[in-house]
Amino acid sequence: MGPSFHAFLLYLAALSWVRHHLVLAMTTEEKAKTRDQILEMFDHAYGSYMKYAYPADELMPLSCRGRVRGLEPNRGDIDDVLGTFSLTLIDSMDTLVLLNRLDEFEEAVKKVIVDVRLDHDVVVSVFETNIRVLGGLLGAHVMATMLQQRQERMQWYKNELLAMATDLGHRLLPAFNTTSGLPYPRVNLRYGVLNPLSRTGTESNTCTACAGTMILEFAALSRLSGEPVFEGHARRALDVLWEKRQRGSDLVGTVINIHNGDWVRRDSGVGAGIDSYYEYLMKAYILLGDSVYLERFNTHYTAIMKYISQPPLLLSVHMHNPTVSVRGWMDSLLAFFPGLQVLRGDLKPAIETHEMLYQVTKQHKFLPEAFTTEFRVHWGQHPLRPEFAESTYFLYKATGDPYYLQVGRSIVDSLNQHARVPCGFAAVQDVRTGRHEDRMDSFFLAEMFKYLYLLFSEKEQLLFDIDDYIFSTEAHLLPVTLSTMHLACQGNASAVHPTAEEDLFTHSCPSTQTLFPNNPAFAKTIRDRYKYLLGAGGVYHTTPVREFELPLHDTGMEPVEFLKSMGISLSSGGALSGGQPDSPSQKGVYRLKVIAELTHTPEEEVIEPLAVQIISPPFLGRVVLTAGPAKFGMDLTKNEHGVKGSVVKSAPYTACSAITNAEELQGRIALAVRGECMFASKARRLQEAGVAGVIFIDQGTDSSSEGTPLFQMVGDGGSTSEISVPLVFLFSKEGQVLLDALEEHSSVEVLLLPRNKQLGQDIKKKDRPLVMNVNVRLADEWDLQAGSSGQLGEGIATVELVLEPEEQREESQGLGSSSTASDPSTGAQAEPSDSQQPCAQPAP
Repeated sequence: MGPSFHAFLLYLAALSWVRHHLVLAMTTEEKAKTRDQILEMFDHAYGSYMKYAYPADELMPLSCRGRVRGLEPNRGDIDDVLGTFSLTLIDSMDTLVLLNRLDEFEEAVKKVIVDVRLDHDVVVSVFETNIRVLGGLLGAHVMATMLQQRQERMQWYKNELLAMATDLGHRLLPAFNTTSGLPYPRVNLRYGVLNPLSRTGTESNTCTACAGTMILEFAALSRLSGEPVFEGHARRALDVLWEKRQRGSDLVGTVINIHNGDWVRRDSGVGAGIDSYYEYLMKAYILLGDSVYLERFNTHYTAIMKYISQPPLLLSVHMHNPTVSVRGWMDSLLAFFPGLQVLRGDLKPAIETHEMLYQVTKQHKFLPEAFTTEFRVHWGQHPLRPEFAESTYFLYKATGDPYYLQVGRSIVDSLNQHARVPCGFAAVQDVRTGRHEDRMDSFFLAEMFKYLYLLFSEKEQLLFDIDDYIFSTEAHLLPVTLSTMHLACQGNASAVHPTAEEDLFTHSCPSTQTLFPNNPAFAKTIRDRYKYLLGAGGVYHTTPVREFELPLHDTGMEPVEFLKSMGISLSSGGALSGGQPDSPSQKGVYRLKVIAELTHTPEEEVIEPLAVQIISPPFLGRVVLTAGPAKFGMDLTKNEHGVKGSVVKSAPYTACSAITNAEELQGRIALAVRGECMFASKARRLQEAGVAGVIFIDQGTDSSSEGTPLFQMVGDGGSTSEISVPLVFLFSKEGQVLLDALEEHSSVEVLLLPRNKQLGQDIKKKDRPLVMNVNVRLADEWDLQAGSSGQLGEGIATVELVLEPEEQREESQGLGSSSTASDPSTGAQAEPSDSQQPCAQPAP
């Protein structure tokens, strides 16, 4: 191909990019309208909190009241964010400045100074208190100081928020009193950790992100307050995690022992439990200017891209054997990672993963809390998390592609249509049903509205230059000038081996021209590979041919590679029946013939419902409660007669600590409430107590098998093979029936069994996936002679898929004819191979 041909391809690529931008681009008026809508949404959410909830920590948007710890049903670990310190107000303050709500900001600062106290006798999460409260106080102090220096307002402010942040920092420091330097996961704000009155300090494990997400806030506090102790402790925790990485893979696990540094959970990914550890290594370098953090990040990033990233997927692997995937699902927290890859300058995988997340989001209106590698819902909750909006903003800032404005617009629309309620915005309990949950977490105001507002704002429309600040993991704004305020702490001498292969962006920021050389449509080309990720669409014709146009975009991408990127496995085949032979006079004409297996997209996993049948008098089997199964423990579907026993409530009811009524539970079926620890942990303790089975009951009062899809209880990441007792799950309404029966009668006996056995109904297995042959033919306009299957537009290359059932193909072509390929240039016939048979199974 000569230079003129390449120039022609570049021209077509540029033309495609121009057309793409003209279709998706928003006018200034449209962006302003969306920005105003985002402001109105924030006013609704923030105003509802101040009206109905303040000074409580959070708003309950369905109940239109505040959530006060101890007055509402305990939600387990989730409640560790609540410290009776007006959490949502503190977390929202710097958002008020970014959104130009300066009167509200000044009033909020005054309320925090006067009303908020940090010395309550309450046990809180060190991680959450650091990123939300300490980060919120520091971000608000930075904003107040900035406004004060401009002589615009806040002239009365005398660093009160910084003083509060310093006080809180000292209250968090006792958590670092461990032999390793890794912090305890919880601390009592009044009594610390080891005080007899602290009600904490017995924990031995923490998550990697919990220990590794302190450096930004603690370093900022040290440099603003002049007290180096905070940065020193946060740095030491990062040193320990670095030293404990698996040296062969350069990966870290998810949970670590805070006393001896041993890994408790060795699964490694970029989602929950690890996510912000990687984020803070990169951002610590940006904020503090210490290259040690960058070198550590680059070492980890190389390992992530080698073992965890399988575009567009981000898997979880075993840190000691990273070629082994440990689970078949991904959690929504990993949606931050494309944004981090933008900071790293690695846009191609960022675009790929973001597009996959967008396809999943479009299917369910929101990103489910967890979804399988086949993009089915694993956990259906959506607590209004902002990570997907965060990555959308960073990708738009890096590429300027208006496509990401349309993605942002869809987020705004989904929030208004499916999460907005009269008293704020409510989390979604299950994306499959759209049912709401009575919670509006503080991060919704701290993060979501920042990223959405910035996405639709021009630089000159902001009060300050956003590039002068780095976002914490809670989107609090910390100035990059901190690196010049004080010298970095001494003693950071941990060895860092050089990154094995340094690339273009190891020590520099990304350049769009370098990333997309002479091809402004390259980002679109990357996305288009995943356009049909969740199923290809097409127009159905009554003829034997189904046709659809694949988006090749004249970028020169090989069609075979494009089809492979869609998941179609290709092999050589014979000439298309009825096709015309190529003529040497038809220059530029070429013909592609392939055969592939086509299977239906997997349907939702079939969950066979179980039953809890109350068989003791006076019920005598007439009360049957629908129950969900577990992926571990006894398989009740293989137990002919079920498991029978009397029910007894576990003590404690959560079964998350030592069982105190083991003698009473011996040989009986235990009742335990959901929450505070994993199902597997509860099951192990109760099995050790000698139970015959376990019935887990959902928290709250409004869930039921009629309104919420059944799910399978999963393990805790470790081995569950030792758990052999049967385990079932009842939603709260069915569970209440059983609890009421137990309260009314001295003895209640139940039978655990598959529901279809009790009702005499069989669950039909899914039909076997359809296997069809796919003939793919690429033709130019000159190849459309009489007898072709249809007419194409002039100059447009298209891919035609001819779908034939296997039997019909064998009748028309014979078993052997389709296994030979014709070379159009020589007319020679190639010998068939096993892999070229029409329906050959792919190699294992």
